[in-house]
Amino acid sequence: MRRHLPFALFLLALASLTVALARPVATVRVPAGRATIVLTLDVSRSMLADDIAPSRIAAAQEAALSFIERQEPGTQIAIVAFSGFAELVQPPTDDQRALRSAILSLNTGRRTAIGSGILEALDVIDGISEDTAPGGGAGLGAGGAAPVPPGTYAPDIIVLLTDGVSSTGPRPLDAAQRAVERGVRVYTIGFGTESGGLMPGGFDPWGGGGFRRGIDEATLQQIADMTGGAYYAAESADQLQQVFRELPLTLVTREETTEISVAFIALGALLAALGVGLSLAWNRIP
Repeated sequence: MRRHLPFALFLLALASLTVALARPVATVRVPAGRATIVLTLDVSRSMLADDIAPSRIAAAQEAALSFIERQEPGTQIAIVAFSGFAELVQPPTDDQRALRSAILSLNTGRRTAIGSGILEALDVIDGISEDTAPGGGAGLGAGGAAPVPPGTYAPDIIVLLTDGVSSTGPRPLDAAQRAVERGVRVYTIGFGTESGGLMPGGFDPWGGGGFRRGIDEATLQQIADMTGGAYYAAESADQLQQVFRELPLTLVTREETTEISVAFIALGALLAALGVGLSLAWNRIP
């Protein structure tokens, strides 16, 4: 046993050093850093309802501004607004003055195109991230790269706030599937009270009329589940502020390939040293 063990350790050390010469690599998961966040906000006319004082859209703007102000320097945020169509209001930036101006400039429009909002946000992410599979444009029929592996997420996220049900544009779940294929998580927020409230002018040019809460919570939950995000419900300005405080500001992890030759060199040196030590110690014993 004393004769063979040091020799065996030397052989293992040699094998470990031989593996090190091949420069082996391993895929590990590492922190992916801070996300670029695309705030995707519903600006349909129902957001003028006053069940949340002074109005839903004013409360949403205030919560978004507070969210922006809490970010650390360098955090990139983009603003997308949607009603009957979606548009990029502010490209990704860490300029809080520009973001504040974009939030305060939002105007309402008719109808609600949740799917268009998601697709526009995905186009924004495609333009600034190397971690997403390119989609080839906002249209659902456009081709793109192969989908990312299941469970793989890009560093960027979409935060979508709405108070209603999609009434035009691409189906929200079809748009969410595009997000799944690109590895982009979508965090959805349903905003509004059960009782609803009055809306200036109603839905017609003669004024009057109220608006009740009509959030498609099932679809918002499904979008979040499909993409690896989360769904939140808020029925007051305070609850909405809390939702924005709970949103994840850092990424989970991403896969990275790293060389592990050093580990095999260290193992080889340890085994060789152990073999030498045992050989010297046992040779001293009569």
